[in-house]
Amino acid sequence: MSAPVPPTGYLLAGLGVMFLVTVALRAAPFVALTRLRDSQVVRYLGRTMPAGVMVVLVVYTLRDTTTEFGSWVPAAAALALTLGVHLAFRRAAISIVVGTATFMLLQAWLA
Repeated sequence: MSAPVPPTGYLLAGLGVMFLVTVALRAAPFVALTRLRDSQVVRYLGRTMPAGVMVVLVVYTLRDTTTEFGSWVPAAAALALTLGVHLAFRRAAISIVVGTATFMLLQAWLA
């Protein structure tokens, strides 16, 4: 017994709604930022968010760290590499990507 197939119009309507919601959600931040471009709050968040993201990633990385070799080595290596990359390039995005990738690869390799 197979499930009944919904009518084509129903499927197209569903796809249309999904398309509109996706476009609206992707456009909303840009619309909001054009109205808040000169806001002190947005300027403050632009300065402090990279540091906040780094703190969250450090806490997330270290929350399950134990004394076992396979647990602390990926965390320590990723943190050291993240710090080194950040000091060398002063780019939060590069530091976050390199550190996260290092942690995930070492954790998968040593697990």
